[in-house]
Amino acid sequence: MTNIVDTAIAAGNFKTLATALTAADLISTLQGPGPFTVFAPTDEAFAKIPKEKLDALLKDKAALTKVLTYHVVSGKVMAHDVKAGPCKTVQGDDIAVTVDNGKVKVDSANVTKTDIVADNGVIHVIDAVLMPK
Repeated sequence: MTNIVDTAIAAGNFKTLATALTAADLISTLQGPGPFTVFAPTDEAFAKIPKEKLDALLKDKAALTKVLTYHVVSGKVMAHDVKAGPCKTVQGDDIAVTVDNGKVKVDSANVTKTDIVADNGVIHVIDAVLMPK
C-alpha cells in the first residue's frame, strides 16, 4: 500500500491537486502517519475554477493551504461510517455532510467515488473544489 499522496498521484486524475499540495508544502504532511480522510477534487473539479482565480490561488500559499486543509478530516472515515451533519476539517471550519438516497455531498460537492484506501487514511473523490466560508 502507499500513502494518500502517492495513491492520488497514481490514480492519474489528481494532477492539479498534486500541484496545489506541492505549492502549499502539504505533501509531507499527507505522507505522514495520519490517519487522514481526504475529499479529493479531480482535475475536472479544479477546471471549474476560472484560470485566473486558480493561478492566483496557487501563488498565495496561505490561501491555498486554507483551501486544501478544508478538504481534510482527521481520522479514517470510510463511506459506511459517514454521518450527515457538520464535520470538523483540519483547516478548523466545519464542512456540511449530507446524505440523500445513499448519495453523499460535502458542502456543494458530490462524492463520486469512495473508499480509496491508502496506508495512512482514505480518499473520497469529489466533483468540485470546496471553498472555506
